[in-house]
Amino acid sequence: MALDFKMQIIDYLTSKKNTVKDFGAYTSERIDYCDYGFIVGEAVAAGEFDCGIIICGSGIGISIAANKVKGIRCVVCSEPYSAKLSREHNDTNVLALGARVVGIELAKMIIDEWLNTAFEGGRHAGRIEKITKYENK
Repeated sequence: MALDFKMQIIDYLTSKKNTVKDFGAYTSERIDYCDYGFIVGEAVAAGEFDCGIIICGSGIGISIAANKVKGIRCVVCSEPYSAKLSREHNDTNVLALGARVVGIELAKMIIDEWLNTAFEGGRHAGRIEKITKYENK
């Protein structure tokens, strides 16, 4: 289920002229989702990519794993409004989706909202600075 969902997301992103790097998994065999949360989080944190999208059954476990990577602010979303606010207020750089939670059309709406929303800065920038400072201690 998650593999088919991922492939549909990749097709959607490439159809919109987005650059996509697929870090796996490449089969429907059981995997440890945390490994992929770490891999994508590290690539984004290292500046190899501006942002990342990660997928597991619920989106929760993989988002927790990604958030363990220094510099990552990952959000799991199941509707577009939270995706928008996560970018505007929290400058999220990784989006997690649950293949068993959202349908593919809703996932596309979430992705569009997330990718097309900019960080507002202002009062939110100070909060992000506090989080970063705490993360770096």
